[in-house]
This record gives sequence, C-alpha cells and structure tokens, in this order.
Amino acid sequence: LGRMKPVIVVHGGAGRIFKEREEGCRAGVVRAALRGYGVLKQGGSAVDAVEEAVRSMEDDPHFNAGCGSVLNEKGEVEMDAIIMDGKNLDSGAVSAVKCIANPIKLARLVMEKTKHMLLTDHGAHLFAQAMGIPEIPGEKLITERSRERWKKNLEPDSNPEEFQKDLGTVGAVAVDSEGNVACATSTGGLSNKLIGRVGDTACIGSGGYADNHSGATSTTGHGESIMKVVLARLILYHMEQGMSPEVAADTALDYMKTRAGGLGGVIVVNKAGEWAARFSTKQMSWATVKDDNLHYGIYAGETNVKSVDEALASEREGF
Repeated sequence: LGRMKPVIVVHGGAGRIFKEREEGCRAGVVRAALRGYGVLKQGGSAVDAVEEAVRSMEDDPHFNAGCGSVLNEKGEVEMDAIIMDGKNLDSGAVSAVKCIANPIKLARLVMEKTKHMLLTDHGAHLFAQAMGIPEIPGEKLITERSRERWKKNLEPDSNPEEFQKDLGTVGAVAVDSEGNVACATSTGGLSNKLIGRVGDTACIGSGGYADNHSGATSTTGHGESIMKVVLARLILYHMEQGMSPEVAADTALDYMKTRAGGLGGVIVVNKAGEWAARFSTKQMSWATVKDDNLHYGIYAGETNVKSVDEALASEREGF
C-alpha cells in the first residue's frame, strides 16, 4: 500500500466578506491550513489535523466560531461544533454551548469519551466540567463587532437576514498519510437567533460528514437550507456515483439553491486526495495544502498559490 500524500482543506465561512476584513480572513484560513498540514506532515491523523485547523480559527476573532461568534437574541454566545472520523464513522458534536473557548475540543471528547454523538446546552456544560475544560466568562468570546451587529439587528426596522450574509462558520477536511479522512465544523450560528437554535453544524450529514469509502466534507451557509438537503452527505453520495469533488459540490449546491432557495459553500476531499472548495454565495474564504503547495482564495475563480516554505516564512513575519 503506497502511503497517501496528506491533504488539508479549510474554510472560514461562505457569504459576504467586507473589504476591511478580507486580509484577516485570508490570513486566518492560511494559518489554519498550515497548522493542520503541520500535524499531517508529522504523521498526525486526519482527526488531529482538522481539530487543530478549526481550533486555530475558533481562536481568531475574524470568524463566527469560538471567540468572535455572533450573539443570540439575548446577546449571548451559543456555539455548535462537530467532528467526524471517516475510519469508523465515529462522530462527536455539541450544540448551544457557552463559556468555553474551543467547542471543537469538546466535540472530540464527546466522540472519544462517551457512547453518544451529540450533547447539548446544560448537558454539554456538565460534560465539559467533568472533562476539566476550563470555563471562561461569556464576555471573553464577545467582540465589539458581534455586539454592534446584535444591537443593529434589535432595531425595529432592521433585517437580520441582511446581516446573515457574512456567516463565517469555520471548517476543515483532511486525508492523512494512512488514507483516513476526517471533517470538523464549528460556528456561533446565526446572529440574533432564538435561544436554543441548533443549525446544521451540529448535525451529522449536514454540517459535515466523513467516510473513508468516499471522502469528507464540511459545509457553511444558510443552516436551515443545508439541513433540508443534508448537504454534506449529499455531496459524498454524488461522489459515490462517480462525480469528482468539484462536480459533486457544485451539483449539491445547485440543488440546495433551486430546491430550498439556500446559498452556501463547501470544502471536499475524496479518498484519493483530490479536493474542492466551492460556493454559491458571493465569497468564501478557503485554503488548502497539498504536495507542499498552499492554495487560497476568497472570490469565485480566485486562487493564489505559494509554496509552504514561503507561506511559513511570511507567517513568521506576520502577514
């Protein structure tokens, strides 16, 4: 069995990325992809790599996950996350979690330390305590920008839908040198959402899916639409029918748009290490590393390429 060349693909959310945030979003997905790839290069598993990449974006206030998450109707952060291992279809997810820095870490613990797949709200909180995950004050996760947006959306003539366009869920997919695939997705959800709203992210097959037999995918965009078509699993189904990652992604996104009126974006890797980053929104920040080359972009049709060494050097100097 020839060893696989590892591949990682990450996204920082589909939607509209405002000009002044572009550089930060590009830098954030590039950093996440390089970190995930670093794990793979050292022989780490696909699961380790996607967790590391997503953790990096949860800690980056440019993204709607972890620190920087949007606020619910009451002005609080409630986060969802999922991780899945394509080797045995094990998955762990959390929803409506508060006061922890990295929901993706908690999702992985759900996968590895319980017989369950999804823990929510108070139960997830008790489990986090039992696992010794440090609690942080909710305010620590709230950025000035999230609070501003929340306030704007409370105004009587506001249209929260307008603000949903820069959604910023984060995610990663990878194939490691053993040929195992994995996915991870994390989000703060929709701005001004009802308390207790669970979106696609925490739902297996919608926010993400990974199966060694076909590949792995992580999704972003309008959660309710993604759930209606079970987007992540739909893409893998198309790949099982023989479509390339790119055609499978476009076909599924197109179906979601025509059938459910929803827009979104996806990252995909198949078991052969072919990848795609596709979106029906105006923009999606994404980055991938394969064969020691980094590719990244935000706009449709945009692909920048750097060698990993070059990228790591500019990482060290600060973008």
